[in-house]
Amino acid sequence: MSLIIRNGRVIDPSSGTDAQQDVWIADGRIHKVGKALKVPAGVEVIDAASKVVCPGFIDMHVHLREPGFEYKETIASGTRAAAAGGFTAVACMANTFPVNDNRAVTDYILARAKVEGVVRVYPIGAVTRNLEGKQLAEMAEQAEAGCVAFSDDGQCVMNAELYRRAMEYALPFGTPVISHAEDCHLAHGAPMHEGIVSTELGLSGQPGAAEDVMVARDIILAELTGAHLHIAHISTAGAVRLVREARARGVRVTAEVTPHHLLLTDDAVRSYDPNVKMAPPLRTKRDVEACLEALVDGTIDCVATDHAPHALSDKEGEFAEAAHGIVGLETAVPLLLDRLVRPGVLDLPTLVTRLSAAPARLLGLPGGTLAPGAQADVTILDLDQPWSVNPAAFQSRSRNTPFAGFTGTGAPWMTLVGGVKVTP
Repeated sequence: MSLIIRNGRVIDPSSGTDAQQDVWIADGRIHKVGKALKVPAGVEVIDAASKVVCPGFIDMHVHLREPGFEYKETIASGTRAAAAGGFTAVACMANTFPVNDNRAVTDYILARAKVEGVVRVYPIGAVTRNLEGKQLAEMAEQAEAGCVAFSDDGQCVMNAELYRRAMEYALPFGTPVISHAEDCHLAHGAPMHEGIVSTELGLSGQPGAAEDVMVARDIILAELTGAHLHIAHISTAGAVRLVREARARGVRVTAEVTPHHLLLTDDAVRSYDPNVKMAPPLRTKRDVEACLEALVDGTIDCVATDHAPHALSDKEGEFAEAAHGIVGLETAVPLLLDRLVRPGVLDLPTLVTRLSAAPARLLGLPGGTLAPGAQADVTILDLDQPWSVNPAAFQSRSRNTPFAGFTGTGAPWMTLVGGVKVTP
């Protein structure tokens, strides 16, 4: 099978390309990129005039919920949501039921993804058995089965000695250990950020220090072991400063940030909408500004959605009792294009890098490039496409978003995986 994407603005961070070019795809791989390419007769043509052609976007932090919580999401529905949002690959967290802490569960996820997934699925294995923070999971067999990283996401491994051993065991596999940095004793289960807003609302709050303390600890352990530490959903100015300082002295620490931690503050909690409850919680304007600055200068390596689908029943009732998390696969790219790229906060090539080449590099994945010979995973953007967030139209099984009714301009136009159109 062969096709050519004509006349698009090609942005490829791996080669530094940002120019109007054609992309020729053959047998599921990039064959050639250049101007006015001559191709054999009969090759399918996709006219990308006025569009932006990029390496396929990769979300390195999603919750597909399968196995065990299929009422919230399945591999089929989650990957459809990813494709609709412009993502050609996702890395899924281990907090399933049963937990992905052994080869059998990893094999199951990969088998289901092969049959039902429309984008590439890369499992992330648990650090500890059953996410209990007591005994290390079978990390070696998980890595051999195909896990690309290790994380107890949703749970912080509070035992520093155990976490040190996890980092040491991960070294031979070349996989990052992903930290959900939250001191549970400081956070004490509070539903929002501790500050002026929590005081005014009469809700208990968790201080930014709950994140900062664990980021500091984990950086120290990464420096001790030489392991690759990745900070999930970084959200505080203090954590950003710690990561920046550690990188300056050569520590192998990387970080991601979510769209909601870039676009919303704890002021959103004044609505008492359970869809603004998440972990880590929405922070202050100062924290948002620090995260934005770090995303621009590269201290934060990539954007990840932390796509966390929940059934309506999980989000009903009082704010303090609702489940943490929101869906993000279908809203992330449009929001970032409209709220950051359009006003000039972040330039488009940098955003493309943070969504493609960077996560591919962090996880050691084959995507994130349009170089000849690379797998033909491609995201095409329409910067002029108007949009409105309508949860009823989501491909995801869940509807828990704080962005319902938001409008803007700029969205994914087409997603190709291995040269095959998976959307629209």
